[in-house]
Amino acid sequence: MDRIDRHILSLLQKDARQSTADIADKVGLSASPCARRIKKLEDDGVISGYRATLNKQEVGIGMTVFVEVSLNNHQANSIEAFEQAVLDMEEVTNCHVVSGAYDYLLEVVSHDLSGYESFTRKLQRLDNVKDIHTHLAIRQVKESREVPIFS
Repeated sequence: MDRIDRHILSLLQKDARQSTADIADKVGLSASPCARRIKKLEDDGVISGYRATLNKQEVGIGMTVFVEVSLNNHQANSIEAFEQAVLDMEEVTNCHVVSGAYDYLLEVVSHDLSGYESFTRKLQRLDNVKDIHTHLAIRQVKESREVPIFS
C-alpha cells in the first residue's frame, strides 16, 4: 500500500459516497487507475465493506452500555457457545476478547433501561456466563468512524 492508496482510504472513510472521479481528482489520478486501485483494495480485503452511519437517537437507541463478561470456564466449546450467542444478539454492536479481570467487553445498545434489563436476562441465561459487570455510558466524547491509516 502506497501513499496514494492510503489517501484513497482516508477519503473513502470520510465519505464513501464520493464518486471515483472526485476521489481520483483529489489523489491526482485519472478515474480508471483510481477505480482499479479501489477495486484492488476491496479484493485484498483492505476495504471490507461500505455502510451508512445512523444517528442512534433518531432510530430510538437511548442508551449505550459497556458490559464486562467473565465465563465459567475457558473450554473451546464454552467459548464457541458464548461467542455464537453474542453474534445472535442484535443489541451487541461490538464484542472484544480482552485480557485482565474479565474475558469479554461488549458494547450494547438499547432503547431504554428496561430494554437493557431484558438483554441482561438473556445474557444471564447462558450456561457459561459467570459474572456480568455493567458500565452505563453517560455521554460520548468521541465517535471514531475512521481507522487511522499508519504509514
